[in-house]
This record gives sequence, structure tokens and C-alpha cells, in this order.
Amino acid sequence: MLKHPNVSTARAWNSWSDRPGEMVFLPLGIRVTPLLYSSRLRQCIKLEPRTDTLRLGRHNIEGSLIEFEADLAGTTLAFATTKPQPFAFRTTWTAQKTAEWGLRFWVNIAISAEDGTEARFDPTQNITLLQSGDRFTAIATQHPPVQVTGHATLDALCDDYTENGYFTRDSRATSAPVLALRFNLEMMRSGTYAAAVADSAALAIAAAKAALFAQQPAADPTTPHAESLSAIHDIVGWNTIWDVPNNRPYTAVTRIWNLGTYAVWHNDQTYAALLAGIFDTELARENLATALSAATPQGNFACIATSRDTWVDRSQPPLGSLIAWQLYQRSGERSILEQCYPAMARNQRWWREMRDPEGTGLISCGSSDVGEALYKGTAFGARNETGMDNSATHDEAIYQPETRSLSTWDLGLNCVVALDAEMLALIATTLGHNDDAAEFDTLAKNHRGLIQTHLWDETRQIFANRQRHGAFVKSLSPTSFYPLLCNAATQEQATHLLRHLANPATFAGKYPLPNATRDDPAFADNVYWRGRIWPNINYLVWLGLRRSGHYAEASLLAEQSLNLFLQNWRTNRIAAENYNATTGEAMDQGDTDPFYIWAGLLPLMAVSALVDIDPWHGLTLTNNAQPTHCGPMVSPFGPLSVTVKNATLTATINTQPALSFTFLGTLTQLHLHPSRTTATLHRVTSAGQIILHRTTAEAPLIAHLNGKVIRAIPIASGFAFDITSADQAAKLDVIFPN
Repeated sequence: MLKHPNVSTARAWNSWSDRPGEMVFLPLGIRVTPLLYSSRLRQCIKLEPRTDTLRLGRHNIEGSLIEFEADLAGTTLAFATTKPQPFAFRTTWTAQKTAEWGLRFWVNIAISAEDGTEARFDPTQNITLLQSGDRFTAIATQHPPVQVTGHATLDALCDDYTENGYFTRDSRATSAPVLALRFNLEMMRSGTYAAAVADSAALAIAAAKAALFAQQPAADPTTPHAESLSAIHDIVGWNTIWDVPNNRPYTAVTRIWNLGTYAVWHNDQTYAALLAGIFDTELARENLATALSAATPQGNFACIATSRDTWVDRSQPPLGSLIAWQLYQRSGERSILEQCYPAMARNQRWWREMRDPEGTGLISCGSSDVGEALYKGTAFGARNETGMDNSATHDEAIYQPETRSLSTWDLGLNCVVALDAEMLALIATTLGHNDDAAEFDTLAKNHRGLIQTHLWDETRQIFANRQRHGAFVKSLSPTSFYPLLCNAATQEQATHLLRHLANPATFAGKYPLPNATRDDPAFADNVYWRGRIWPNINYLVWLGLRRSGHYAEASLLAEQSLNLFLQNWRTNRIAAENYNATTGEAMDQGDTDPFYIWAGLLPLMAVSALVDIDPWHGLTLTNNAQPTHCGPMVSPFGPLSVTVKNATLTATINTQPALSFTFLGTLTQLHLHPSRTTATLHRVTSAGQIILHRTTAEAPLIAHLNGKVIRAIPIASGFAFDITSADQAAKLDVIFPN
């Protein structure tokens, strides 16, 4: 019987476990695990990122390409896995550097089944075989192993090495629950193994042998946008694992942290959905389902849910509706909104019922009297609701047991709750819930007004946290710019905000944005939210700058954020939870994770400078004439790629050219249906043409720019339309015969 029958065939073989090098065939529970042994250290490792030295390379979401390096006692091996077909994979190892005699350094390929079925080795064929019901898994190797040993578990295999070293025959076997194929680097400095699943032993063996000779993967493209997109793909791919207790796939915040057998932060999980959705709508949906599973009977989403504790007494800033809306725009899947809306609407109402202790319309962090979670009913527990646990903006906040809330209005949280109401109004309108849409639209407008008037510090000319019955909090964070995100700032207020954004004494610098201003004593702490840079915060500030029309400032922040990311990524493949705001280093202190999901938001900003799914402007393409390529990625019209060559931007759908434009500027609200193309022109700085590529010569029935007829010029690949720099905010609408 299949253990996990609902996993798609394309993803069945993958690095599902907490050992990145281990390939697991989920439907049958078959595991093929590399282990390393160093005689110099007398140490055997299972390649676990929490304890061993690994450098994670490329990783496609479906597992068709997986690369990493492992280091033990100074010897470095590179592993590369490909899948020539869905039921088979091929892995090569290569010793890149050795620090001891190869005879004493061993590569072990351990083969096992979760149900304890014994693997059997046939030395006459150099094949290991497992039978699971009527299905067979065969493992073939390029070279015959030096010897084959049998063990009860992987730990027992490591114990055998620790106790007996490599120079022993006592554990030799041809069948066992864990069968280890042993190779050493003196005899096999490089090697290949392959596995295949089939419905007969002969077919499985033939497929495994064929997989041994599959082609090696090609190198990634090297354009900046392609590099950024590839980095996001790798971060999502490596962090997507199987949640055993809950029997589900999900993209973990990181596969490295040890907080139990699973750990779900609500906000982080929605960011995982956003990033996964660039490539795989189904994985995005699975991540949203994981985030939604933390909904409580009270109405909130639990702040964190792990196998050890669930914080039902508190929540996190409700960004899920923003991300659900972006995923809907990217995929065109209305069902994503239907999946999310009921729980997210309840959550919005929960915030207003449970976190507005004085009925002011503004929100304070709190901890409800439910559950038995760690830190329940404490100031620290309440601060968790902002996601910025030890931020200096909380230093003056006092926990009030009588209201079960902090004494302050938190600026960032209020802006996100207002934005949530706005997004829910859009979602409700799309789903036809008109009464709800009116309710949420009113809540958003009223909340923006309260933020604008009550959380603006006129003395400092900046938004800030504030005591409910007193002064503004002294410490600031980048949440001071969140009113741009939720559209609460006036033009005058926005002007002052940009001055603060550009001030090197506060937020500006080579590495922005520090989560305590550079002139705040907390900045020197350089611990977590006290002074360090957080990718999710940079992303939200960037989104707010773009929404408010401050494109130059948004572009600078995106460029600096990408440089910060690449400084750590290109050399060490680090995608960090947070970064030093002075040096840009990620691992300068111990309170950061080196492969965290939301690090992908930093290169996402760079990708979005070319092609974006904007919450307010839909599919957006920008041509700045710089040669580049990016894609493919999910779009409502099919897999989308974008290329700029000879100052011409071309968008392809399903590898076929769909649209090009030769002027410098941006197209927003772009729809590329077979018989109709619509778009809005923005920031056009030169004359040029829009070209709609067609496979037939039939002229358009209608070609309008701002409602006026424009000429369709026949060309070899379709039809061209002249555009001038005067066509700002003009709406293009072209309809072809069906």
C-alpha cells in the first residue's frame, strides 16, 4: 500500500527529510542516504545541517536537480542529483579536496525502507533491491562497492564505524533493514549511484542502470535577474520538506532549526507561499494550507505551532491576505481566495475585538487568556504579535494584566491590520461578498485615518509607536515607513519620511534598513531585532515605496538589498534570517539562521524591477534597456519569461513570444489573452512601439489607446503600435478575432 499516495509523481523522489542529501521516494517510504566516515577523526556523519558542515547548492522544487557540498575533517565532496525520469534519480559524488589518505575516507550509500523491509544486494549484478508490495526499487552503482554491510539503523551503521573503524568485515551482509554500500576515496574518488522504481524487478533494475548514464545538469544563466530568480528557487527547494506528524509537504522557515518535528510561524509560512508561488502554484497552495491550519476557534491564527508548543494566545501581523491576493493575481486561481478568505476574515475581526482594549480603533499587542503556551500573559509574549520580539520599539511598553495587552499602540501592527482590511475588501469583492467588502473597506479607511493622525509624531516628523495615554516611544524601526504600504501617509508626511530614509544617522547606509536607527543605543547590540537587517522588513518598506510612487527610492533599496544578499550568497550560499547593518555579514553572531525562507525576499525585489505581480497594478513589466533574462515563472497566461535584448523587452508565454516593447517604461495591469491584450503605460521616457506577436495575419478588430483608435502596423511577427512619451497612464486595448 502506498504510504503517501497524494504526492505528485514529479515530486515523489525528493530531499524530503531533515538530511538534505537523502533521497526519499515518499509513496513507498524508500530512503537512499549518503554518509561519510573520516578515519582521522573516527567520525561518521549523516549529513545533517544542524550538526555537519554543508554548503547547499541548486535545488529545483520537484527535485530534478539537487546539488550540495559536504565537508568532514577537511575533505570536501560535491554531490549532484538529477532525475532522468520521475521514478528514477542519479547522484554523483566528487572529491574536491582531500585532507587524509583516500583509503581512510569512506563514502557510504545506505538503503532502507521506513517499514523495515530488508534491502537485498546481488553482487552478480551489482544491484540492491527492495520490494514494497508489488513494486520494486533498484539501486545501481557505477563501481561495485568495496564491501556491503548490514545494520538495523543508520545510527548503528555510524556506531559500527566509531567502534570498529573501516578495517573490519564483521558487519558484512547481503540483506538488512539498512544496507550500506561502502566506497573509499582511494579507489573511487568520484562515483555515481542511481535508483529507480518499477512494477517488476527487471524493469526497476533496467531503469536504475539506465539512470547511471543520464546527462549532467547545465549551468544556470548568469544575468542578474536570472541569478536572483535561481536563488529564490533554491531557497524554496531546499526548505521544502515532509512534515511527518501532519502528513503534509510544506516549505519550512528553515530545515536547520530544531524546534521539534515541525515548526510553523504563521507569517513566515505565508512568505513561503509567496515565494513558492513564483514557480509552483500547488506548493504555494500547500503552504497557505499549512498557514491556515493554525486558525484557532477564537478567530486568530496562532503565532507559532510546533510539535512542542502552540501559541494560541497570540498571533502575528496579518499579512496573509496580501500574499493570497498576490498569488491570485499571479496564478489567476480564484480558488486560492476561496481557500483563504473565511479564516482570514475571522482573523481581521478578531484583531479588532481582542486587541483594541479601549475601543479607539487602534491596535495594541496582547496575550489572550487561552492555552498554556510559553510566555503567555507576559510582555515578551505580547511583543511576539509584532514578529519583532526584542525590538527597542518595545522597551517602553508595559504589559497590563487587566487588558492583557501592552500599553502602546504598535505602528507596524496597525499598518498591517489596516492593509489586511484593504486586501480583504478586494478579495471579498472578487468573491462576490459585497457586504463584507463594504465592511472591510470602511475599516481600512477609518484605520488609515487614525494612523495618519494619532501615530504621527509632529515633533520628529515621523510615524512611531505611541503610549495609549501619553508620549511617543523614543526608539524607531523601519515600520515608521509602513504607512506608505497601507496608504495612510499624506504627501507631506511622505516627504518627511523620505528624508529620514535617506539620513545616514538613522536608516540610510550601504546596508539598509537597520531595525534600530544607527543613532539608537540599541543599534550597537547587533542582536536579532536590535540593529540588524531583516529581509521581510526591507521587502514591505520597498513595497510601500513603490505603492506611494517613490520609484527611485524603491529601486535604490532593492539594489542595496540585492547586494547585501549576494555578498553572502555568491561565496558561501548563505540566505540569512537577518544581517549585520554595518558589515552586511550574516553569520557574524549566533542569532541568525543561514538558510531562512524569507531571505528570498531580497532577490525577489530585484526580479520585480523587471517583472512583478504588484498588489495594486497586477502583472508589471519594466524595460530599462539593460540586457537580461528572467524566467520561467508562473503567470495567469502560462509559464512566463522576460528577455531584454537590443533595448527591446520581450515576454514569452509557453516559450512563444507574446509581447515586446521598445520604449523605456513600464506596462502595468498587463493581460495577455489569445484574443485580447490590455495594459496601462507608466513612466514612459522615450518613444517606441508595442509589438503583439501573432501566428496569423488577421488584423485586430479593435486597437485603442485611451479609448482612441490607433494604427495597427503589420510586421513579420504580428502587429506594432506606436507609443510616445506623452502616453503616460494611457490604457491599451487590442482585440483580435477568435
